Amino acid sequence: MKRMLSISLVLLLVISAGWGQTLKPYILGAQSAEDLEMVKDKTRTALQDAGFTLLGEYQPAQDETRWVFVVNSPELIQAIQNVGELTGFAAALRVALTIEGSLVNISYTNPVYLGNAYFQKNYPDVAHHFLAVTEELAASMADLGTVKDEAFGVEKGLSEKDIRHYHYMFGMEYFEDVVELNEFSSFSVAKSILDSKLSKGGDTKLVYEVEIPGKELKLYGIALSGSTGEEHFLPIIDISSPRHTAFLPYEILIMGNQALMLHGRYRIALAFPDLTMTTFGKIISTPGAIEDLMRSVTE
Repeated sequence: MKRMLSISLVLLLVISAGWGQTLKPYILGAQSAEDLEMVKDKTRTALQDAGFTLLGEYQPAQDETRWVFVVNSPELIQAIQNVGELTGFAAALRVALTIEGSLVNISYTNPVYLGNAYFQKNYPDVAHHFLAVTEELAASMADLGTVKDEAFGVEKGLSEKDIRHYHYMFGMEYFEDVVELNEFSSFSVAKSILDSKLSKGGDTKLVYEVEIPGKELKLYGIALSGSTGEEHFLPIIDISSPRHTAFLPYEILIMGNQALMLHGRYRIALAFPDLTMTTFGKIISTPGAIEDLMRSVTE
């Protein structure tokens, strides 16, 4: 009962704030002075104890200072089942550990930020699910170190309206401007081909997969290596502190008989809204390189 009252109170505050509320893409949940391996073990246990399903984990960009856990929850699944289609991209949240100086930062993707981005006009109908997840993530940080609960990732924050209609600048892609990687004869054939290709490894490695019951939707999280992969582009764009480690891994969504990915110029910019044009120019080939790597597991 107390939990429901707490969620209802938060929801009331959000509604009262209306379009004036500003959001940032990540939340710094806690900081720990313990070593990374110990923080990994504690975080893994805390997330599972909080009711999250651990979908996968990996080391982004082969960087020994970083680690990512990928989780989901019944709340996320229910929200996606209510709306379907491209909201399948919201089926996973990422919790990141990053060594910065003498501390390990424990951060995660802001559920409400991503909810607005991926559900757009439908977000108010599912907001209670995302607020519940936000509360559960915050609670899971309690025993991991010094609790921070600080949003970061963009200096001034973005309004809900701006997030729902986000694009980096004039002429660049919106959420709905997805890249169609391939089309198959059926949903089952699409899954079979991706499963087979990803099992072979190489420059694409499966980090997690999650299917939405009752919907022809399945989300894959894929680690990207090689000369154009994460080791190339992450050090160029992730230069502010706290680090945006929870940006990765990149995703492919199977929706019906189609394999789709969010366009790089949208997906990267959404995760790094303050990215300067100069820095963006240094990775001008990255959206195409990501598309090539993703397309390789769908053909």
